[in-house]
Amino acid sequence: MNYFKKILRYAIPYKSYAWLNIISNIFYALFGTLAFVSLMPMLKVLFGNTEKVVAKPSFQGLMKIGDYFEDYTNYYANKSIAESGELDTLMIMIALVIGTFLLKNLFGYLAMFFITFLRNGVLKDLRNDLYKKTIDLPVSFYSEKRKGDTIARITSDVLEIQHSFLSILELIVREPLMILFTIIAMLAISPKLTLFVFIFIPLSGFIISRIGKSLKRHSDKVQQEQGFFLSILEETLGGLKIIKGFNAEKIFNKRFEDSTQRFFKFSNILLNRQNLASPTSEFLGIVTISILLWYGGSMVLIEKTLPPESFIIYMGLAYNILTPAKAISKASYNVKKGNSAAERVLEILETESSIKDAPDAIEKEGFTQNVNIENISFKYEDEWVLDEFTLNVPKGHTVALVGQSGSGKSTIANLVTRFYDVNKGAIIIDGVNIKDMTQKSLRSLLGLVTQDSILFNDTVKGNLKVAKEDATNEEIIEALKVANAWEFVEGLPLGIDTNIGDSGNKLSGGQKQRLSIARAVLKNPPIMILDEATSALDTESERLVQDALENMMKNRTSIVIAHRLSTIQNADMIVVLAKGKIVEQGKHQELLAKKGMYYSLVEMQSLS
Repeated sequence: MNYFKKILRYAIPYKSYAWLNIISNIFYALFGTLAFVSLMPMLKVLFGNTEKVVAKPSFQGLMKIGDYFEDYTNYYANKSIAESGELDTLMIMIALVIGTFLLKNLFGYLAMFFITFLRNGVLKDLRNDLYKKTIDLPVSFYSEKRKGDTIARITSDVLEIQHSFLSILELIVREPLMILFTIIAMLAISPKLTLFVFIFIPLSGFIISRIGKSLKRHSDKVQQEQGFFLSILEETLGGLKIIKGFNAEKIFNKRFEDSTQRFFKFSNILLNRQNLASPTSEFLGIVTISILLWYGGSMVLIEKTLPPESFIIYMGLAYNILTPAKAISKASYNVKKGNSAAERVLEILETESSIKDAPDAIEKEGFTQNVNIENISFKYEDEWVLDEFTLNVPKGHTVALVGQSGSGKSTIANLVTRFYDVNKGAIIIDGVNIKDMTQKSLRSLLGLVTQDSILFNDTVKGNLKVAKEDATNEEIIEALKVANAWEFVEGLPLGIDTNIGDSGNKLSGGQKQRLSIARAVLKNPPIMILDEATSALDTESERLVQDALENMMKNRTSIVIAHRLSTIQNADMIVVLAKGKIVEQGKHQELLAKKGMYYSLVEMQSLS
């Protein structure tokens, strides 16, 4: 129930709907009971069993409310029969029955109407918070978790919470009140018979509760497996070219089918146990009704202590308890099932981000001096990727980082942008440690162009506006020109309003990369980080992209992680890394003259 309480706090903004739902449910339960009780006067008229009560009865207290109600209906029926005749009196009684059932259903609809706003509001806010948390969590979180599992939590797990936990909100007031009012009416008709009924109810409840104990465990397995096959689906869509190119369809089909088979097995166990609740509670209810028929029948036929019309109404009321009792037993199953979904959702919501702004973090505006990387060390898991690395990048300079794969080049880009935090040392901009400034203000100083052109299923304009939301069309076109992208964008069917497809797949690799550069140009940051921005391109595209990069880097501070060394020959400083340490640094010609590692790298590329 702890998870239920945590989810319930999302209902606070919608408490007015909750109160309206409660008020409607009170009237629903009241008229639901009165609907059955109102049948009694009609049955008395039909059976001709109305006692001759000529004086209007007086109320003698709650303990005798049953006698008062019976005397009052007899008085009213006698009076009506005397004035209007039996048939007209019967019509009045029928109208009373119809009126109470109409009011019951009207308030039932209103209760559902108001709870709909609460349920869907909680669903909306929960999803919004999950999405915000998904963006807020550091990049490292998703290197450990499956993306499909996160998608499953935001979609199916949140829906499970709506169907399980939030459905209980409908039952909390309505069903217990329906039972309470019905029991009051039953006590008013026959306290002795009602006491007999309550011997069997706890026994029924005990049997039902025993069935649902393993629901949460099986629900856990279902939701975990759902996250797993969504991960396979997400990976399949992302790597479709590789799967087809290597004829690996059979491998991935087998992996997906194994997962759905496990899902099939766990779901069957879960649903079969859940479905057992309803027939079990109904059967136990019918057993109770049967015992009532035997015991109550003896009171009518042998003891003559209960009028037949009262017994018929009593049986109706007893059956009236079954529906809410069945709903409550089903709700207890849903709580166990929803508990697992809530646990998975709250696991994300309550995960503390490892990268946070310091309480006194400053808003850094502008860049005036240098980026100073001071003696930093970093590891993703156990092995050090960078070891006591130091580098100074003065304002206006271009520093290139080169080295073999795994030397730590891209890690430096991840650390400067604070996607990860250093384990030792510090990264300082204009004398301020980046941990002492807000992440937003740090990243407002930086422009990022990565090896993989990360574009979104949107228009050219929409993709560029990620960098500057209020950019005008003129600014966008100017940025495209600087990035050598306007030449192909201009020829697109709708120009900058053309949709470029999922991940920009309607464009070539070079076109996608030039759009990424245009996005960085539009942001116009003082510091640029280029992470192997040309490594995946053909020669023609590389030339166009390289021209775009040179245009962008003019009068700007740049940290360039380079795979193709031909692109960084004009850098102010080239830093050669090996196993997380600097082995050489200097200008292009100086390093060639040393004939060290840089010379070897250039030679290898010129031969390839």
